[in-house]
Amino acid sequence: MASLVEASRVPDCPYEVALVASDKPEAAGLAWAREQGIATFAQSPKGMPKADYEARIDAALREAGVEAIALAGYMRLLSDDFVARWRGRIVNIHPSLLPKYKGLDTHQRAIDAGDMVAGCSVHIVTEELDGGELLGQVEVPILPGDTPDTLAARVLTEEHRLYPAVVAEWLSR
Repeated sequence: MASLVEASRVPDCPYEVALVASDKPEAAGLAWAREQGIATFAQSPKGMPKADYEARIDAALREAGVEAIALAGYMRLLSDDFVARWRGRIVNIHPSLLPKYKGLDTHQRAIDAGDMVAGCSVHIVTEELDGGELLGQVEVPILPGDTPDTLAARVLTEEHRLYPAVVAEWLSR
């Protein structure tokens, strides 16, 4: 999220960050966004029907004038209805070379499989988990002795480079 915000401040960037939203009101990114002067929305979904929770996020996004959504660290599955309302206007970054290793534990799965490379992918969000059109990928070598944590750290560095570049290109289309 911070990488997207920082990139948005570069002259001629085709996007601005209008809202940072989270399902975790205590998320450090919310405080950072507020310090940057960016509007925030925080709502815990606990004890709330999913449709009601998503309706609140949808309303906040629309009120802020959001035209496209870039998920960053949002670990909840979006409902088919929410995805349909924003069809073609939601992107996500995923810590694997999709279509390999959809879902969780991607680094451990790549190491366990004996892969030589891992990486990250930016894709359009659809109703299929991590299944939308690929917009960009970067490979990261898996080194001897890598653990999920050491690999994740190197992949994260590449995510911070890839995501803003791909979002800018995608929104320039």
